[in-house]
Amino acid sequence: QVQLVESGGGLVQPGGSLRLSCAASGSIFRIRDMGWYRQAPGKERELVGTVSSGGSTNYADAVKGRFTISRDNAKNTVYLQMNGLKPEDTAVYYCNADIGSFYGGVLKYNGYWGQGTQVTVSS
Repeated sequence: QVQLVESGGGLVQPGGSLRLSCAASGSIFRIRDMGWYRQAPGKERELVGTVSSGGSTNYADAVKGRFTISRDNAKNTVYLQMNGLKPEDTAVYYCNADIGSFYGGVLKYNGYWGQGTQVTVSS
């Protein structure tokens, strides 16, 4: 079994910062891309950004220059550093990871989601 556990959400004032973490655990052989998504009330889930196993990153235009994604491969953990937060960043944030595990001797990759963590930006 593979599990993603997120932490670090909360309430912050506009202009403030938060750091989210997401740790993967279980029967993991290798993790390819990891990333963060968010879903605001009444809206569809959208990509925030991704980071490859080699550290290459990709961001949505709405967060470029304010958010930074990083990962610690030794800890199977991905981070989202959010600076300059705006009220429109308010959402539930979900981590996602493409994880390879062995099933009956065969390596298979599946996408996994964290449980989500609430980020609220308000004065």
